[in-house]
Amino acid sequence: MREDVEALDISDVTGNWVDAKILASTIDARIKALADLSDTPLFFGRLDYEHAPGVELAEGAQGESFYIGRRHVHDAEGEPMVIDWRAPVSQPFYRASRAEPMDVLLRRRFGYTGGELTAYEDEHLTDPGESETASKLLQTEIERPRVGPMRDIVATIQPEQDEIVRAGVTGTVCVQGAPGTGKTAVGLHRVAYLLYAHRERLARTGTLVIGPNASFLRYIEQVLPALGELHVKQATVDDLVAHVPVRGADPADAARIKGDARMAEVLRRAVRSGIRMPTEGVVVVRGSRRWRVPAYELEEIVREMAERDIRYGAAHDALPQRIAHAVLVQMERAGEAPDDRVQDAVARNTAVKAAVKQCWPPVDPAKLVLRLLSEPEFLAQAAEGILDAQEQQTILWAKPARGLASAKWSAADAVLVDEARDLVQRTPSLGHVVLDEAQDLSPMQYRAVGRRCSTGSATVLGDIAQGTTPWSTASWAEALRHLGKPGSRVEELTRGFRVPREVIAYASRLLPEIAPDLAPATSVREAGGDFAVRPVGAGELTAAVVAACEEALAHEGSIGLIAADPDVAALGAALDAAGLAYLAPGEETSAQARLTLVPASLAKGLEYDYVVLAEPAAIVAAEPDRRTGLRRLYVTLTRAVSGLTVLHAQELPAALAG
Repeated sequence: MREDVEALDISDVTGNWVDAKILASTIDARIKALADLSDTPLFFGRLDYEHAPGVELAEGAQGESFYIGRRHVHDAEGEPMVIDWRAPVSQPFYRASRAEPMDVLLRRRFGYTGGELTAYEDEHLTDPGESETASKLLQTEIERPRVGPMRDIVATIQPEQDEIVRAGVTGTVCVQGAPGTGKTAVGLHRVAYLLYAHRERLARTGTLVIGPNASFLRYIEQVLPALGELHVKQATVDDLVAHVPVRGADPADAARIKGDARMAEVLRRAVRSGIRMPTEGVVVVRGSRRWRVPAYELEEIVREMAERDIRYGAAHDALPQRIAHAVLVQMERAGEAPDDRVQDAVARNTAVKAAVKQCWPPVDPAKLVLRLLSEPEFLAQAAEGILDAQEQQTILWAKPARGLASAKWSAADAVLVDEARDLVQRTPSLGHVVLDEAQDLSPMQYRAVGRRCSTGSATVLGDIAQGTTPWSTASWAEALRHLGKPGSRVEELTRGFRVPREVIAYASRLLPEIAPDLAPATSVREAGGDFAVRPVGAGELTAAVVAACEEALAHEGSIGLIAADPDVAALGAALDAAGLAYLAPGEETSAQARLTLVPASLAKGLEYDYVVLAEPAAIVAAEPDRRTGLRRLYVTLTRAVSGLTVLHAQELPAALAG
């Protein structure tokens, strides 16, 4: 298929050089999409239908067989050999059961080792003599060791996951998923499905995947290309609002207030605070005639624009035309016949521009936020009745900046600038946005993301129990309201496939304190003898951690050493002294480098076959409050796929003791 595209001759098929370049670019993209992927088989399943889907067969006629794969593959004559997993005919591979066979006689799963076909497994869905058994190949695929970045799960998507993946493009879906339930994979596969089912629409409007940090985005970046989708953008929330250079950091209390949804109204007031009613009319001179718009008529125009509550910048651009229209009305009454060119000329008149500047001055969003955070009087005016005096004092900069160049913006300040920019000029909307680890966003960050999909839809992924910011959301209903998608569908995934059941049961002891409304997750995995909680003597922790890493490296797969952020440097030095090479989060593991040293604050969303967790009490103590610390500990405990070793010299949190 790739060679066929490469052999196309487009030298004389376009009318001009622009079309030729566009066509050449399209062909190059198609060639890239058809690239071979090492160790990634094109098909993983087969469906034998009793009847041909969508076709009425004569009595006694047989149905058809379809091979299911990551992408559509056809032969030299164009006949399909492998059906894309997203096609309607592939859906029964994920949803058919003995209770509801969906006209499928046989479902076959193929097993691969290093890209070679090594096993297959059949399910006869309509055979009454065959009992329902768990798929061993499915279990093997789920438990396959992780080396390198995150991979796709097209061969192992479960019915409850498939229902979310194939949800319509017009509705927003929120997925509350316990650790290991595959919510991130579900979100990425949903993007791939939507691009298949609504390619033309989303190619025009765009798609975006938003993750919590750059390490996480590097970890997931290969999933969509493996499914043939090469043009989905990825970013963090900080990337979206990078209108000012972030060089500072806020204390937790200041960041919490700046992230509060009330700041949206404070900013709206600040943006519109410069609007002034005119004190005198406008006189426009054209040739020998003078046309005057009196102050009361000008005030009516300005007041009407203010009451319409349209974007400040749009109103600023429309106001000269409104004043010009008032002049043209007078011209017509005087017997003249002005056209649009005359109106545009009047709108550009010096007197009109001066009146607009006085009544509706232009606003620079960054300068506005700078003034708001530097001038107590201006903040008090905008925040009256919204923020109390103490809250205002908390968000004011200790050292007011004298200009944009000297300002030490924080991440929360950048979100405020983004809000102000939207109040001035509408933010362009995409067709679909996937927001992962959404529980950690502040209301103002939700608003920033919501602006990017105001006319599109979203897939929101997260786990309330893993919220580790001081402003983490308390409920998905509240989060969806801030996102601008109130009343959206919320789905809960509780059956885990990644985290061993002993590990998730141990971590779930923390749920009554960190998320009492959530049901504990279950798991299809068993850790066997690879789960241990080991106390060590004072002063022996570092040596025990190094020994545990050496022990874990004897196993196949990736190893993550997770520790409290302040302890990472010392542990890194100990690994160096022991001659153990290690990677930073997000760097790709390989057969030669399988150990990653992970600060607890960056562990979210990552996974490793074996995890060595150093000093749970230190992880809890590194956070600003106990509840956030326990949530951070819950995150780190649930990063293991096959084995977990917890080492502690200090006393464990009460819920984990014993």
